[in-house]
Amino acid sequence: MSVSVDEQAAAVTIYLSGEIDLESSPEARKALLNAVSRKKPLVVDLGEVTYIDSSGIASLVEAYQKAKNAKLDFVLTHVGDGVMRVLSLARLDQVFPIRR
Repeated sequence: MSVSVDEQAAAVTIYLSGEIDLESSPEARKALLNAVSRKKPLVVDLGEVTYIDSSGIASLVEAYQKAKNAKLDFVLTHVGDGVMRVLSLARLDQVFPIRR
């Protein structure tokens, strides 16, 4: 998994790629929570994510909750079919704002 961050005046975009699993999710979690702490809207680009497990989903949920509590916009973008299946199975496609 790799993480890159693009901070602009209007928002912070986190680009995640590869497999987000038990081994790599702590790095994703740290990047997501650091982005929320910048007090700007957060865009999480999942276009290059090939696999995500429950630990990766938990990292997204935690960041989403922290952003929501801070009254910050949070959106998932470029969600691929595999990731969307996982989100749908957990019914999180009804929770997260998603722009495909």
